[in-house]
Amino acid sequence: MVKKTFCLLLTAILLPVILCSCGSVDTGQRQYGVFLGFTGDLDLLEEYETVVIDAQYYSADEISGFRDKGHTVYSYINVGSLENFRDYYDEFKNLAIGRYRHWKEEVWIDVSDKRWQDFIINELSAGLLDKGIDGFFADNCDVYYNYPTSENLDGLSKIMEALVKTGKKVLLNGGDVFLDAYCSGGGDWKNVITGINQETVFSKILWIGNLFSAAGKDDTRYFCDYIERYAARGADIYLLEYTKSRKVIEKIKTYCEEKGFFYYISDSVELDCSENSTHKTLSGGNHI
Repeated sequence: MVKKTFCLLLTAILLPVILCSCGSVDTGQRQYGVFLGFTGDLDLLEEYETVVIDAQYYSADEISGFRDKGHTVYSYINVGSLENFRDYYDEFKNLAIGRYRHWKEEVWIDVSDKRWQDFIINELSAGLLDKGIDGFFADNCDVYYNYPTSENLDGLSKIMEALVKTGKKVLLNGGDVFLDAYCSGGGDWKNVITGINQETVFSKILWIGNLFSAAGKDDTRYFCDYIERYAARGADIYLLEYTKSRKVIEKIKTYCEEKGFFYYISDSVELDCSENSTHKTLSGGNHI
């Protein structure tokens, strides 16, 4: 569900919350940050050990230079939907199978179509690998939740298995129903992911302006059970939350520190801010 526009910049700092200028906070190295759509100098992200960016907008030299300084770089890859700002949109728009609620620039894609599978596996992911990334941040496997057919399960499985076979890390953003279905059918989770990035475990997006609330207890219980099951099997776990509530922030922080999970918290569903604006940022990521 993570979204981006051409000028997104995520920033995060460790508690307590302070006011700062985006991209210029000096708080020491932090462990996890998601910076989708950020197309500026990667050195602005030097405080983060692990970053998620959209590597389509960076050169191999830029990524290599950043990695040489000790950073781990994941690239966003959208496997289950199609955005109208991508340069391949016109080529695949006829494979759209449904409107993506809340995101008018995006449509769900037919992952059972071999042409889409071949594109993701042999072109899009291959191009990202050529840039020297450490892994993939695979988004929108929730297409199977919305369109739960055996054909879609098979198509997603082929795509995700191919990503894992590259030997790189593969974070599944969302996609809980897909992953459970894959494993229930006899598949080994290690064949389709190396880790999970789960959104809104403790927070909830209200989709009214930029407002949030705490997640319902049933939702939190469900997602905690889900990520803890796969953590027990060896999967890396990351949380991506949206909130401005100190109480919710403390819950996320305490939970992740107890479980040894990474986390990142944003106060904007758009995950954006201007480098030149004053922006209230929230907590960064910790791992123990």
